[in-house]
Amino acid sequence: MTAQLLKETVTLAEQRLLLPGYYSWEQFEALESLMADSPGLRITYLDGWIEFMTLCEAHEEIKSILAIFIALYFFEKGINFIPVGSATRRNRAKDVSFDPDESYYIGEKKEHPDLAIEVTITSGNTNKLAKYLRIRIPEVWFWENNQLAVYALREDNYEEVSRSELLPELDLELLVRCVLMPSRIEAKKEFLN
Repeated sequence: MTAQLLKETVTLAEQRLLLPGYYSWEQFEALESLMADSPGLRITYLDGWIEFMTLCEAHEEIKSILAIFIALYFFEKGINFIPVGSATRRNRAKDVSFDPDESYYIGEKKEHPDLAIEVTITSGNTNKLAKYLRIRIPEVWFWENNQLAVYALREDNYEEVSRSELLPELDLELLVRCVLMPSRIEAKKEFLN
């Protein structure tokens, strides 16, 4: 598939394309540079597998609203944080490169963010945790089907937990309810009460 055809294919709606076969890090970097001028296209690499994903408006809306409420929570609780959005996480030695939807350092900057968020609108699943495990992000949240699942890093795997261990006072049910409210103003009022 040519780069131009791929660019045209992935701009219609949120879609995923997993390239079959094994690709070296050098081949991944070559594809990545070919696609550098394709806004809204994400390229993920894990153990020789390359996945392309486009971002649709619904994805970006949920991601942005989640980020607003998380920032509100940090401000209200007086928690120092550094938002780094979808900054690419890559490590050639660990055979991984990906972009979280949102990510945060809590307190001060470290080697990697403390919290990452993935939003899934059309397809995908928590198999993405394998990427996060490679660089040992302490907590990963998944938004899928209007629900939020929280995974905490254990020794060598992630475990689903009922509440955030990084933000234990955050009412996740309230967060989800507010993200889904049609009025952002009313949602903010409810969230901060």
